[in-house]
Amino acid sequence: MSLTAGVARTRITPWWGIELTGWGYYLERTWQSVHDDLNATALVLDDGQTPLAIVSLDLMVVSEEFTHSVRSQIAQATDIAPASILVSCTHTHNAPASQGLLGVGEVDPRYEEFAARQAATAAIVAWNTRRTAELSIATTKLVGHTFNRTRENGPVDETLTVLNVDHTDGRPLATLVNFQAHPTVSTVLRPYAVSRDVPGEVCDIIEQARPGVTALYLQGACGDVNFLREYSTPEECNKPAQLVAQAALDALEHAEPMPAAALSGTIRTARIPTRRWTHEEIDHDRAEAKRRLEQHDVSGWRETIGRAMTNRPDDMVSRHGGDEWKAVAAMCRFSVEWTDRMLADIDRPEWLETEVQGLRVGNLAIVTNSSEFFSTLALDVRYRVETEHLMISGYSNGRIGYVPDAHDVAARSYAAYQSPKYCNQFPFTDASGPALCDAMVDVLR
Repeated sequence: MSLTAGVARTRITPWWGIELTGWGYYLERTWQSVHDDLNATALVLDDGQTPLAIVSLDLMVVSEEFTHSVRSQIAQATDIAPASILVSCTHTHNAPASQGLLGVGEVDPRYEEFAARQAATAAIVAWNTRRTAELSIATTKLVGHTFNRTRENGPVDETLTVLNVDHTDGRPLATLVNFQAHPTVSTVLRPYAVSRDVPGEVCDIIEQARPGVTALYLQGACGDVNFLREYSTPEECNKPAQLVAQAALDALEHAEPMPAAALSGTIRTARIPTRRWTHEEIDHDRAEAKRRLEQHDVSGWRETIGRAMTNRPDDMVSRHGGDEWKAVAAMCRFSVEWTDRMLADIDRPEWLETEVQGLRVGNLAIVTNSSEFFSTLALDVRYRVETEHLMISGYSNGRIGYVPDAHDVAARSYAAYQSPKYCNQFPFTDASGPALCDAMVDVLR
């Protein structure tokens, strides 16, 4: 049977009063304007045996419950099995999240339900509009426009892979792009505006260059990677998307056809080691927070609570309107609330279970994790999988926060030490990242 494909898009722009996620503690960052609408975009592929659906959402993170809802709705209306449905988000910080992260954006359950239904609708419409199609694939590099924000001259994954789907008469249908870099350009410039940020702009540029195509973006392993700081300026803010889109378009000029694109999909549960918070760590955070709140104390906060809770402490002050006490009080409130939550559940098992998913589309491999994955870990997976065309999709099918490498665990960095707190998890260890890499390699094999 010939391969068929369909693509569809729905809107998931939040209604007024919904908070945007991930830019500081207790900012109550309800949006003030819509710079560009948020989308749920779905690509469905069917070889007659194992149909697949790839759903890309302009949200910051998605939860396991959200993923289950989307998969269930799609599976009920199509022949696509849940294990063959990828639910990923682009991680724009100018959007809501599914399932709240403590202190960095309240979630409206009505919006979650709406976004899940819209995501499923996109996939169902794509399924119902399948047509015979042809695939091609290309992998290239985009060098020098991202940086590792956790260490000087640290590693980044510069691989960009693009899957192209055309009608059999050559008319373009869909383009799927995978690249890594934290999409916070729009957040710096327009923190109170709804926006898809760089991933959305990449899709817009590709769609303008190839009339008739619908573009999707899968976010890569960008837990420690940003676009260059100079791109977060009014003068340069469009450059990252232009660079990524042009690299994808150039790669498509030399894309390799897939004459026989067999499909497969599977999921596994990975058990990731963590370590239980010590009572000393919990007591330390509670004591400092309560003391500062009682005494209205801002002395030395950058070296203590500020250093632990953010990569750039002074950003917290500016995001709270320049009010230093308001910023410190917000961080103290967080410390009290996370320790309340953790003390109520401190005896849980000392590991974390999370899903990994592997999809095969001809000679393209797609492997997922539900984290903000670090570059060293992504590069390890690439080395071990040994395939020319590999998409690593982070922020997919769930949410477990950052998964740092051993360097950041040893440094007790923001990713290693603070992220687990707002995810209500135990901190990862230097064995956590390798365990997740092993699971990702295994699911592809």
